[in-house]
Amino acid sequence: MEYTLIRSKRKTVAIYVRGKSVEVRAPLRMPIKDIDRFVASKERWIADKLAITSERAAQRESFTLNYGSELAYCGRQYPIEAKEGNRIGFDGERFYIPPGLTPEEIKAGCIQIYRILAKRDLTNRTDTFARMMAVNPAAVKISDARTRWGSCSGKKSINYSWRLVMADEDIIDYIVVHELAHLIEMNHSERFWKIVESVLPDYTERRARLKEWQQKLACEPW
Repeated sequence: MEYTLIRSKRKTVAIYVRGKSVEVRAPLRMPIKDIDRFVASKERWIADKLAITSERAAQRESFTLNYGSELAYCGRQYPIEAKEGNRIGFDGERFYIPPGLTPEEIKAGCIQIYRILAKRDLTNRTDTFARMMAVNPAAVKISDARTRWGSCSGKKSINYSWRLVMADEDIIDYIVVHELAHLIEMNHSERFWKIVESVLPDYTERRARLKEWQQKLACEPW
């Protein structure tokens, strides 16, 4: 099996499947025959990973939005419908946009709607949990981050990806509480997780659901 080898001052071997390529990271002095043997022992795992990434790539390439397509919002699906005029928005039952748009224009319009919903909803959820946790974030900002759903800056500003509002409310609340807990503990120590657990006793279940949702979203080129 072909792979790209990267040596560094590490003690163990690690394999990363990136798209259609395989990357192996190994210690500086590890013999190549030992590296090959390790890769061969993981051949089935690598093949499965390559198959998954290939399937996701195909799904991403075929992804398109049209009138009648459904979008996720707070874990539920809502249709995209045409509405006369130039306004876009969400009315609780549908995402509405002007008629006659191309798929790319529809996507751009829906992203604008998501940003509006994210600013409103995530600010409200942050305010609610901030009062419960007796913390005071300096600001709530919406970003375009693709894989980092939330972050907390050293200046106590909470940042969320607009994509987060696609997830169900349990996942959203987990991210909100996670970032607010960083206002107390800027790390992932045992004390940090105790803070999260004091607000969300089932946070481990929510975290697992977050990973499942991330995998689903990986098939959509947002």
